[in-house]
Formats: sequence, structure tokens, C-alpha cells
Amino acid sequence: MMSNSLRHFLDLSDHSTATLRAILDAGKAMKSRRRTPAAKSDRPLEGKVIAMIFEQPSLRTRMSFDVGIRDLGGQPLMVSGQEIELGEREALCDTARVLSRYVDAIMVRMLDHDKLVELASHATVPVINGLTKRSHPCQVLADVLTFEERVGPIKGRKVAWTGDSNNVLASWIHAAARLDFQLAVATPPELAPRDDLIAWAKREGAQLNLGNDAHEAVSGADCVVTDSWVSMGDSDGEYRHNLLQPYQVNSDLMAAAAKDAIFMHCLPAHRGEEVTDEVIDSAQSAVFDEAENRLHAQKGVLAWCFDALPA
Repeated sequence: MMSNSLRHFLDLSDHSTATLRAILDAGKAMKSRRRTPAAKSDRPLEGKVIAMIFEQPSLRTRMSFDVGIRDLGGQPLMVSGQEIELGEREALCDTARVLSRYVDAIMVRMLDHDKLVELASHATVPVINGLTKRSHPCQVLADVLTFEERVGPIKGRKVAWTGDSNNVLASWIHAAARLDFQLAVATPPELAPRDDLIAWAKREGAQLNLGNDAHEAVSGADCVVTDSWVSMGDSDGEYRHNLLQPYQVNSDLMAAAAKDAIFMHCLPAHRGEEVTDEVIDSAQSAVFDEAENRLHAQKGVLAWCFDALPA
């Protein structure tokens, strides 16, 4: 956040446990009454226009923010990165100031995290991180909401990550520090989390266990999480596939988790690569609950940005 009156949502690490819990509770409450008459009171964006800027292709982020903004009474305004060429046609500081004169908030999905931070530093309206190469906070809020629906309170539980150390894992690490659960991570040594991220986790007292053995990480876990082996912006697909094959989530790996463990993946999934059909289509899979909960968690974020969390 840039000031007491301006609320950006760029990373989970920027916010207190109390703030994140309030956002999650609001998303859960709005979900429970979305199809009821009471939902008419959940419209804090009435009369507001929210710009949605996409430099990368999107299904879930595009649809969930669009529908969520409408649910809250606002008007979404879709803009492609090609249309405005962020940071290319003009200085980002100028783009931020202009956009702030037109709209009431800005949601951005772009790879360059530093550009997102720069945009937010010059905007005079709230800016929301819809995804960058460095982090994906809205996704992990939806994941936590899903975990708590399916398993119960996440505090004190064990979540296991197996695969690449990407933007989603970074936000899981932030969440582990703020929401007090154990996060066991298994990656190839060549794709370990960034040193600065590990250092942050240690300073914040996160229960973070790092290793290279997927079965060890998953052992006894309440939730097993993975993601695509090749993310947007990666150009070394064959190299990654060779490294990550031992980290595939299959029935053998899931058997090492707790008996009632769930499986999560932010989608899109590459079936037969990071996860097998037998896992993603099983009763343990929560991937489509996750996808739906992007809508509800992000409604909590939007309401928080305008200091209008519902009771």
C-alpha cells in the first residue's frame, strides 16, 4: 500500500494476517449469499469503472475479475497490452496518471513485476496484481479459500508443493508466513526458490521446508499442489521437462499424502505431464473449486481495495 487512503493489492507479503483473513472471510461470505436477495447489498463498486489490463492470455483471471466486478456493481473495462503497450509508447508513470483520471481501480496481468510496482507507485487509484512472473497473490487466496472449504482451517496444517518454483509458489510462501501453516517444497536443485524469497521467509518465521524429494515433501500433507512445468515467458521447455519428470503428481505420489488430502493446480493443466488424469479427475482433486474461488476471493480483494468489506 502506498498510503493509508490508497489500497493496492500487489503481494500477500504486503499485508497482515488480519487483513488477509478479513479478505478471505468476505469472499466466503459473499460466495454463500451470491444467489440470494442479500447479495444486493454486496455492491461496493456501484458506479465505479475497473480497468483490466492483460499483456498475457487469460481464461480464469479474465472471467473471474469481469464477473466479480459486475457482481459488486462495477463496470469492467478490458484493455489489452497491445493496445496501450505499457512502458513502451510512454513512461509508465504517465500511463498510471492518465489511467487514474479515467477509472477507479486497475487490475494488471503482466510478466514484469517491477513494472507493476512502478505503475502502482504512480497511480492514484488501487492497483491489483492479476499475475506477474514473480507472484500470483489472487490465485493463492483462492487456493486457501478452497483448502478451508474442503479440509478446514489452514493454520497448523501441511501443504506440499512439488515441481517448479514459479510465481504461484512464491505466493504460497508468502501465505505460509502470514497464515501460519507448514509448507514443504520439493523442486529440482536447478529450479529452487529464489534466495531473496527464502531469506524473506526465514525473517518472517515461515514454516518452510525445502528439499528435492517429492515423496518426502508430500508425506502426510493435507494438500498437494503443483503447476505447469513451463510457464509463460519460459523458453527452456525441454530442459524443464527433463528436470521435472520425477515431480509429477500421480497416484503413487498422492498415496504418500494424508488419507483425506486434496490436490490443487491453478490451471491450465498439462495432463500427463505435471499431473496424471487419475489424480486431476479424482475425488481428491479440488482444481475446479479453485477455479471458481478465484471469483469469490477476488471479490474480497476488490471490496477491500475500496475499504468496503461486507459484514
